[in-house]
Amino acid sequence: MLNYGVVPQNNSRVTRFGVFELDLSAGELRKSGVRLRLQEQPFQVLALLLERAGDVVTREELQQKLWPSDTFVDFDHSLNTAINKVREALGDSATSPRYVETLARRGYRFIAPLQNSLSRSASPAPNGTVPPELSPSPLTLHPELEVPIPHRGLTRGLFGLVQVMYLCFYLAALFRLHAIQNIADSFLPLWGATTLAGAVMVTAGVGIPLRLYLISAVSFDYQRLGEKFRQMFPIVLALDQLWAVAPFLLIEKIGLGAAFAASAALLYLPFSERTLIRMAYIGSRPR
Repeated sequence: MLNYGVVPQNNSRVTRFGVFELDLSAGELRKSGVRLRLQEQPFQVLALLLERAGDVVTREELQQKLWPSDTFVDFDHSLNTAINKVREALGDSATSPRYVETLARRGYRFIAPLQNSLSRSASPAPNGTVPPELSPSPLTLHPELEVPIPHRGLTRGLFGLVQVMYLCFYLAALFRLHAIQNIADSFLPLWGATTLAGAVMVTAGVGIPLRLYLISAVSFDYQRLGEKFRQMFPIVLALDQLWAVAPFLLIEKIGLGAAFAASAALLYLPFSERTLIRMAYIGSRPR
C-alpha cells in the first residue's frame, strides 16, 4: 500500500517525490537539484495533483481552479497541453505512467509515493527534538528496480570508471597487438590467429569512440543519456560479450581458474552498466 504525502498549503515548503521536488514558494520544479523548465499552468496542474496525491482530480475541478469561468480558452486543448508538459518534464508516459495517471472521461491522479514535505523555516521542538511531521522521510525507492536510490554522483562515477576500464583494454590491446598475435599463434592455425587479431582491431576501433562518447555524456550529465544508452545497449552488450573472452588469452600467465573468474565478471559487466544508468537517469524514458 503506497503512502501519499500532501503538498502543504504553506508556500515555504517543498514536496519531494523520487528525484524531483516541487518548490511552491520559488515556483520551481527541480530534478536532483537542477531546475527544470515548466510553464505556469503545467506547474499549477502538477501542484494541484500533488496536493491531492492518490486521489482522482476531475477535469471539472482543474477547470474551476485553473481556468475561471470568465476565461475564454479551449479548455480541453489547454488541459491536454498542460498534462503533456508535466509528463515531459517528469519523463513520464501516458501509456505506462509512473507519476500522472489518466482516468478516461474522469480526470487525472498522481500515483507515485511522496516523501514528507519539509519546511525550510522549521525550527526544533522545545525539547530539542524534531517534530514528527518534520522528521526525515524514509528512503525513496527506485520506481522500477525497487531499491533505495543512491546518490547520482556515485552511480555516474561508477559508470564512468567502467568506461575508462574498457577504454584502457582497447588501447592496451592495440599497442600490444603483436603480443596477441603471438599468443594466438600458439594455439590457433594461421588463419585463426589472423582472424582474432583482426577482430581485436575492429572491435577496439568501434569501442574507443563509443566509450569516449559515454565518458563525455556522463561527465557532462547529458539528461537523455538513459534513453540513448537503452538504444545502444544491444551494441554495447555484443561488444562487451566478445571482450569477455579476453582473459583466456592470458591463461598461461594467470591460470584457468583466474581466467574463468575474470571472464565471468566481464560477462556480467554490461548488465551492471545498464543498472547504473537506470539509477542515475530515472526520468529518462523514450517518449
